Order: sequence, then structure tokens, then C-alpha cells
Amino acid sequence: MSALTTHILDTSLGKPAAGVRLHLHKRVDDQQQYLSTHITNADGRCDAPMLSGGAFTTGVYELVFEMGNYFRQHHANLPDPLFLDQIVIRFGISNTQDHYHVPLLVSPFGYSTYRGS
Repeated sequence: MSALTTHILDTSLGKPAAGVRLHLHKRVDDQQQYLSTHITNADGRCDAPMLSGGAFTTGVYELVFEMGNYFRQHHANLPDPLFLDQIVIRFGISNTQDHYHVPLLVSPFGYSTYRGS
């Protein structure tokens, strides 16, 4: 299936990050073009692909993960301000025949991502 999907895993708790708001933007002429907002489900995933069909086009995109509220709700004794609040991942889609999965592995003090399947 040609689509863009994501999921968030809280590596410090060893479980999916549910209830996280995230925003999808496309970079057009060096500007952000807002596309959509999603909230992760109990499995840390969006209920549907963020991009698919005719909307799934080549280009540079950004996912903005609003992690601050999640961290405040699920982790005690965090500093103020948080070390990580918003996490922005900029990535390119070059082949609209492929599935692009952009997972976020996160803790209050670090994160990683990769192109998954």
C-alpha cells in the first residue's frame, strides 16, 4: 500500500505512546504547508494513513510530534522547561509506489527515527 504512516513508542516505559497530537506539513517553496493533525491511538498509531491515494505525492514533509503533554502525564519529576517538547522530523518522499513509515522511538531525554516498513 502506498501511504505515509507513523507510530510512537515510549522506550523508557516500554509501551506505545497514546494520545499524542501530531501535525503533518509539506515543504513548498521553503515554506510549511499545513496538511493535517492526528492523535495517536492506544497502539501509538494513527487510525488511518496520514497520506494516501492522490494526496500521497513526492516532496519534503515534516511531522511535528507534540510530546510535551504526553511526557508531563506519564513521567514524574521532569524539569521545567522540558528537554523535549516538540519533535520535528523532516523527510523526503521520492517514490509514491512505496510505503513510507516514520516511527518515533522516544523518551523524555532522547529520540530516534528511521524509515520503517
